[in-house]
Amino acid sequence: MPSPRDVLTPDSLAMLQVIADTGSFAAAARQLRLVPSALTYRVRQMEEALDVLLFDRSARQAQPTEAGQALLSEGIRLLQDIDAVAHRVRRVATGWEPELTIVADGVISQATLFDLVEAFYALGSPTKLKLGMGTLTGPVECLTTGRADLALGVGTTNTSVTGLQLDDLGDITFAFAVAPFHPLAQIQTPITDEMLLEHRLVVVADSAQKERVSMGLLNGQDIFTVDTVQAKIDAQVRGLGCGFLPETMVQPYAQAGLLLTKAVTRPTRQIRMRYAWKKPGNGGLGKALHWWLTQLQSPVTQQALLENHHLSLTTSAR
Repeated sequence: MPSPRDVLTPDSLAMLQVIADTGSFAAAARQLRLVPSALTYRVRQMEEALDVLLFDRSARQAQPTEAGQALLSEGIRLLQDIDAVAHRVRRVATGWEPELTIVADGVISQATLFDLVEAFYALGSPTKLKLGMGTLTGPVECLTTGRADLALGVGTTNTSVTGLQLDDLGDITFAFAVAPFHPLAQIQTPITDEMLLEHRLVVVADSAQKERVSMGLLNGQDIFTVDTVQAKIDAQVRGLGCGFLPETMVQPYAQAGLLLTKAVTRPTRQIRMRYAWKKPGNGGLGKALHWWLTQLQSPVTQQALLENHHLSLTTSAR
């Protein structure tokens, strides 16, 4: 007995649709230029393989059964998917990757990132985009483990990571920020580490699964750990703790009166942010990755990715 995979071919699914459209095995056979007995045999093979009756043959017209109608509906979708796959394969053969995965750190402007995504889709590329978020060493780990093709907002000081190429986006400077009603908001002098130690610090967890890092922590300090930079901002706006944030991300919240920046005695921390991608193999760069790298070379784009930050919808609604 044939298996479902043997009989559920594109030709067979198209044949069922012709039978349903014409309402007759004989009419369908004429349209498909088949001997009626051959068409009937193929339908019976499908019914035996699926162990269902596809057409009610008791009426004058061939009416699909409930199972037959379900197969017709799925068949239409499957035939459309096959056409789409064929189209994508033809396009991919021209140099476009089937999929491109981008991982961005939380310091990267999502508004600018989505502007780039919109411009990429306008190309009509067959490449599917997949966008993920990471923090600290997480984006680099995604690259080295093959889970991403491009990382935006790499803060590592190691510029020779094996198998990767890196280029500069720009520098980000961190500022100490608190809610206006936080106890440290009333301090008029630069805040010392001893003062900080008495208050809870909001920190972002490293999204890496193996080697993780932490930044700006004092031994013995109470911490509240969150998963994203935006969650850290929201927590500090609520007064759940204090902490250091990129100046460009603090600015819209400071302008709205939701956060205050305070001077501290420790040196100002500045980090060079980069973007990284996997070194191309013998086939060279795919067209999708090449397009993204070209956009990232623009100083205007680099600046926007690091500075184009706005109030989050959840925070501004408070």
